Amino acid sequence: MGDEVMEEDNTWNQKKQIVIQQVADKVINGDDIFVKIQGARDIRRLVRNSSAVRARSNFAAAGVIPALVPMLSSLHFEAKEASLVALLNLAARNELNKVSIAAAGAVPPLVELLNIQSGNLRELATAAILTLSSALPNKPIIVASGAAPLLVQILSSASLQGRVDAVTALHNLSMCDEGPALVLDARAVPPLINLLKECKKYSKFAEKTTALLERLSMSAEGKTAITNVNGGILTLVETVEDGSLVSTEHAVGALLTLCRSCRDTYRGLILGEGAIPGLLRLTVEGTSEAQDRARTLLDLLRDSPPEKRLASSVMEKIVYDIATRVDGSDKAVETAKKLLHDMVQRSMELSMSNIQLKAASSTPSDVTPL
Repeated sequence: MGDEVMEEDNTWNQKKQIVIQQVADKVINGDDIFVKIQGARDIRRLVRNSSAVRARSNFAAAGVIPALVPMLSSLHFEAKEASLVALLNLAARNELNKVSIAAAGAVPPLVELLNIQSGNLRELATAAILTLSSALPNKPIIVASGAAPLLVQILSSASLQGRVDAVTALHNLSMCDEGPALVLDARAVPPLINLLKECKKYSKFAEKTTALLERLSMSAEGKTAITNVNGGILTLVETVEDGSLVSTEHAVGALLTLCRSCRDTYRGLILGEGAIPGLLRLTVEGTSEAQDRARTLLDLLRDSPPEKRLASSVMEKIVYDIATRVDGSDKAVETAKKLLHDMVQRSMELSMSNIQLKAASSTPSDVTPL
């Protein structure tokens, strides 16, 4: 029985290989463009069906990738679209194919398709650039191609899916350690802020968006753009409060970069958006990098001499610990905010020794609820 099943599987695999070879022959040796178009469409159909992983490898082995890439530059719209969709399907979850597609010269015609002002082809090209950009060897090729400025344009003019793909592609390219470094246009700031406003701050997408905004905050133009866009600093502050470990780290990094560049300019703007509670929580709950950044930013936000800032940092942690014991971790930030606000309003100058003594001697039952 086992031998019969194996023989049936072998027969089935042979039939599929014959079909793959027939389709590949259409793309490689087709008499006219319409035969090639049909072959490209057949590739998509066969790759999307069962055994897709093996089919992707088999089509690549049959030599279809070098034949599909020139179709991207065809004068026929249908040829462009069919080849683009076929290449996207061949690249999906196949690192070797991604590298082979870029090596076959697909990046320049894809960048040309990004220039199209609207329509399905530009969205497909954006998805293709995104897919190819996830392969490490492709990153410097795509950065050098001039794709980044066009992806920035797409942030403001494409569908939601197109914008999401553009953000993810730019994030992939920002992690290019070899070859030319990605230079981001400050015009990316407004659409990135708007996307960050709309998404869940703890999502993977927010992590990518805040990483790009932190990178943009390092340039003078980026700083100005973050300040000028409606709700720019507020959105970063909200991400510090509600984001994931990664997005909070990037958001506080951007705010810290702003404040370090010109404390007189940015201190009031950041304080005015209510940044203290989120920063206070981050000094306790964030990654080690986020904690360090939050403490440094809190020091810059305080209107006190440098020699007193370390003591203030310790005081804030103690206040947060007390608030946690009183109201629990869920409400600790708000409670701590009220405590700190009251202390400022009343100009209370408590000695650190007394505060530390209170925190050390207090137990949950000892603390009187506020």
